[in-house]
Amino acid sequence: MRKIRKGDQVIVLAGKDKGKRGAVLGIPEANKVIVEGVNLTRKHQRPNPMKGISGGIIEKVMPIHLSNVGLYNPNTNKSDKVGFRLLADGRKVRYFKSTNEIVDV
Repeated sequence: MRKIRKGDQVIVLAGKDKGKRGAVLGIPEANKVIVEGVNLTRKHQRPNPMKGISGGIIEKVMPIHLSNVGLYNPNTNKSDKVGFRLLADGRKVRYFKSTNEIVDV
C-alpha cells in the first residue's frame, strides 16, 4: 500500500514548482509521480505523417520524485504526513498524522 495514490491531491514541497497543488495522474516508477500542471517541460517533436503526428514544440508533464510532494490535507490547507492504521474490521487505511483523521474511508 502506498502513501500517495493516483487521484490524490498533493502539494509540491521542493523544486521549481514549490507550493503548487494538483492531482496525481499516475505513478510511472517506484519513487516518482506525475502531477497535473507540475514539472512541465517542452519537447521538440519531429513530424511523423505515417502515425498522424504533427511536428513542433509540445508541452509534456514529467515525473517528480515522491520526496518532493506531500499529501494535501483539506482541513489545514497544508501538506501532511501520512501513516497507516488498522480499523476494527481489519481494513488498512491511511490517516493524517497531525489530525489523526482517516484519508480514505
